[in-house]
Amino acid sequence: MYSAGLYMEAYLQIFYIVMGFYGWSQWKSNESKFIVRSWNKLNHFKAISLILVLSLSSGFVLEEYTDAALPFFDALTTWGAVVATYMVAKKLIENWIYWFVIDFISIFLFLSRDLNLTALLFAGYLVIIYFGYRSWNREKLKIKKRATIQ
Repeated sequence: MYSAGLYMEAYLQIFYIVMGFYGWSQWKSNESKFIVRSWNKLNHFKAISLILVLSLSSGFVLEEYTDAALPFFDALTTWGAVVATYMVAKKLIENWIYWFVIDFISIFLFLSRDLNLTALLFAGYLVIIYFGYRSWNREKLKIKKRATIQ
């Protein structure tokens, strides 16, 4: 067994750096106001299907070539985070729901590894997610209200 996890973590950090620049370019576009977007059911079906297919394939690789204790859940939270990060860059309100599920699962992963403080941190993220969703939803409702008035 080799430490594929280290390579995966490195690639994941590179992805987050690239997505940071992509998100920055999306958020600083010519739009003068923050506009919350939403996906239809088909887009969610595609996103969730992609997450599941990538999680299963990655889970099998992790199970075969690493000593990961819960390879499929590790893969699920990783690929879910990749998709949710893309959704944040696109200003999609549902990103908060994806993050909630990912972080909720992550709490149990961390607890299973006796990483109690990290699990507590992720529990704190659930609170932030709640307020983030509420804030974005208020903004979305304002936009909807403005559109009906005009």
